[in-house]
Amino acid sequence: MSYLTSDIETIHEALLEKKVTSDELVRESLEKSKIVQEKCNAFVTILEDAKGVEVNDSLLSGIPYGVKDNYSTKNVLSTGSSNTLVDYVPFFDATAIKNLKDAGAVMVNKTAMDEFGMGGTGTTAHTGIIRNPWDTTRMCAGSSSGSAAAVASGVYPYALGSDTGDSIRKPAAYCGIVGYKPTYGMISRYGLFPFASSLEHCGVLTRCVHDAAIVVDVMKGKDNQDMTSWDSSNMHLKEATEKELLGKKVCYIKELCDITNFPNVTDELKEHLENFHHTLDLCKEMGLIVEEVSVDQTLLNALASVYVVISCAEATSNLSNLTGIIFGKRGKGKNWEEMMMDHRTKGFSPLIKRRFVIGSYVLQKENQERYFKNAQRVRRLLVDTWKELYKEYDAVLLPVGIGPAKPLEGSKEVIGKMDEHLQALDEHLQIGNFGGFPSITIPNGFVNGLPVGINLTSNCYQDELLLNIASHLEAKMNYKNQVCEVSKNV
Repeated sequence: MSYLTSDIETIHEALLEKKVTSDELVRESLEKSKIVQEKCNAFVTILEDAKGVEVNDSLLSGIPYGVKDNYSTKNVLSTGSSNTLVDYVPFFDATAIKNLKDAGAVMVNKTAMDEFGMGGTGTTAHTGIIRNPWDTTRMCAGSSSGSAAAVASGVYPYALGSDTGDSIRKPAAYCGIVGYKPTYGMISRYGLFPFASSLEHCGVLTRCVHDAAIVVDVMKGKDNQDMTSWDSSNMHLKEATEKELLGKKVCYIKELCDITNFPNVTDELKEHLENFHHTLDLCKEMGLIVEEVSVDQTLLNALASVYVVISCAEATSNLSNLTGIIFGKRGKGKNWEEMMMDHRTKGFSPLIKRRFVIGSYVLQKENQERYFKNAQRVRRLLVDTWKELYKEYDAVLLPVGIGPAKPLEGSKEVIGKMDEHLQALDEHLQIGNFGGFPSITIPNGFVNGLPVGINLTSNCYQDELLLNIASHLEAKMNYKNQVCEVSKNV
C-alpha cells in the first residue's frame, strides 16, 4: 500500500504504529518524483539524498513534502524558476520552511513554477513547460504549477505554494486538489522571493481541506522578520474543520455565474456552470443559506487590468535587485552597467521583461496618476464591495475559471477571444489578493474528464469560519483525496 496517497493523519498513524517508516516514505516519494518529472516536468530539484527523520507527536513529522522554488531553502538550490538565479543556493531557510523543519517535515524536492511567480500558465519556468497530470496536453495554470502537479499525482500529501493573483487556487482547481491561501500575513513571507508584496500570500496545496488546515497551523505565526505578519496563536484551523456547521450564510455573484451573461458560451463553460449550480443545491441541503447578489459589471471587468498594473509596478521595484552583481549568474561587460544589462537581458524570459516594462511605465511620474493611482482606487472599490458582502455573508462562493485546464496549444487564442465578462470570471480570484482575504479552492467534479473547482473566500481573519464551511462542503461531495495516479506503478 502507498501511504503517500492518504491524508496526513492516516500517514502519521501508520508511522506511529510502525506500519511504514519515514525512510520508506521518503524513498517512495523520490521514486514517484522521477516518474512525475518525466511526465509533467514538475520539479527544479529532486533531493536524492533526502532521508527520513524520527517521528514525534507533530502530525507532519517524518512525512515528505514539496517546496515551491521561490522559497529560500538553506543549502538547496532556489532559483525561482529563473535563469537569473540558475545557480543560487541560499544560506538561510524561509520562516515557513523553518517552522515545518522544526515540526519534523521532510523536504524531498523543489517544485517548478512560472518564473518568479509571473505568468499564470506554468509555461514560463526556466526548466520548461509544466504539464497537467490529468492530461499532459493541458496546463496546470500557475504559478504553483509544479506543486499542484506533484500533489495531484500522489508524490506526497502536500506542497507549498505562493499566491499573488490565483497562483495556488487556480492550479489546485485544474489539478483536482485543494489550494488554500490564508489571510494576508498569517504566514510569514520572510524568505519568499518577492513578486508583488501587497498581494502576496504563502499557502499550501493538499488533497483535502483538513490537511490544508494541519499544514498552515504549523506554518503560521508572527515573525519579527516580516512586519506584515500577525499573531494567529488563538486560531486553531484543524479544530475548525471538525466543528459543526451551523447557521452559515454564503452568496454567489449573478454576473459571474449566470450563463445568460456570457455571449460566447463553450460546452466546457456550460457544463462547468451547471456543476456549480448543482453545488449550490448541495449547499442548501447542508443547511447553508445561499443567496444570489449582484455586483457592478463594469467594476468586475476592471479587475484584471487593475491586477496587471499593480503587480507589474511592484514586481519592477522588488526585482530591481537582480543585477547579477549582488548574487546570481554574473553578466558580461566592461563595466557594472553593461554587466547588469547583459545579466537581465539574457536572464529574464520575454514575459518577465514585458511586465517590467509595464511596471516601469505606470510608475513614471507623468503616468502614475492615470495608471498606478487609478488602479489603486479601483482596487479599493473592489475590496470595499466585498467587505460590504461580508457584513451579511460568511463567504462568497464562485466557480474557478471558465472551465477545466486550458490546452497548452492554442491557449493564447482562447485567452485572446475572451470578452470582458469571461475575463472577469477567469480572473476574479485576484480580489482575494487585493483585500488579503482568506480563500480556498476545492474540487467540484469533472468537465470533459478533467477536474474543475469552486472557490470560497471570506473576510480577513475569518480563516476558521472559511475552513469550517469548506470542510463540510467537501464532505458532501465525492472528490476528497482524489489522486491522478501517474506514478501508481511505484
